[in-house]
Parts: sequence; structure tokens; C-alpha cells
Amino acid sequence: MSLHEDAVAVLSAWTAPTPAEEALRTEFLEHLGAHDDAMLRECVPGHLTATTAVLSHDGARVLLTLHPKAGMWLPMGGHCEVSDDSLGAAALREAQEESGIAGLELLPGPLAVDKHAVWCHPPRSWHLDVEYAAVAPPGAEAVISEESLDLRWFPVDGIPELSDEATRRLAARGQAALTSGSRAFG
Repeated sequence: MSLHEDAVAVLSAWTAPTPAEEALRTEFLEHLGAHDDAMLRECVPGHLTATTAVLSHDGARVLLTLHPKAGMWLPMGGHCEVSDDSLGAAALREAQEESGIAGLELLPGPLAVDKHAVWCHPPRSWHLDVEYAAVAPPGAEAVISEESLDLRWFPVDGIPELSDEATRRLAARGQAALTSGSRAFG
């Protein structure tokens, strides 16, 4: 299955938790239907991206990056690549690259979708963001990559003001998925 086919399958099977996200899910599927290159940054009108909230092993904290372009604390994430075989694989790759943490375990997902304007193709294009959560092993230490100004752990209920509602929503949903026993972690 191609990355494009995987995205269609994932979004077709996903039940959006809110009417606004259902509208986005439908929009993302229409975009995939209209653009063979919808998974790649080369798609000028917009492209699907993968984001991951990295949670501590107990789900109490979330690792956020101080994004150099946005100037805000955000979860790990970015563009899909040709080598990614699924949205989940892209989300996990981005999380590992940007956090420096090996051994992350992706929770079943996606957990949310979001759409935001970006400047990949001036004057503007869109990131159609499919959002996941992953759990770090106990004692995991983050390593700042060149894609980040800083990395810090924050309490899930204490994400700083210099963030956004999508980040807060994703962290809370990831924490809820972890603590509800969606998957057993050791």
C-alpha cells in the first residue's frame, strides 16, 4: 500500500470526535482524491503532514519543541517523505528525529486533525495535519535537533501560553488514550 493509499484508508476509517474535525477529515479525503501528490510538500495548495505529541512514560508530561518559524511551543511533526510507508510511520519518524528519543511507542491513532496556513509555497499553502501521540520510555532524555530552538517537558495540564489550542487538545487526548489503557506500556 502506498503512503497516499494509507492516508485514504486511515482517514476513511477514523471517527472524528468533533463536528469541526469531521469537516476537516472530509476535506482531507477530498484533497487526497484531487491530488496524487497530496502527501508531499511539493503539493502547492497544501499537503498532509504528521504530528506527534511525545508523552512521558506515565502520560503526565508532554515534550514540546520551541519551533523556530512559528515561535511557539509545539509537538513534534512535519512533512511526510517518500520513504514513509504510512502516516503513523511518518509521525513516529518525525517524533524520533525531533526529540532525539529512541524507543518511542506510537499510540493507536490518529487522535486529531488540524489545518493551518504555512509558507511552504509563497505566498501561502496549507498543512493538513494528522495528529498522533507516542510514549517515551522511562527516563528518556530529549536531544535538541537543528529543527528546534529548545525542547522541554511540560505537564499536560500546564502547557505554556506560548502554544496553541491544537497542541493542548492533542496532549490531552494522548494522555487520555494512554491512561485509558489503549495499549499496555511497561
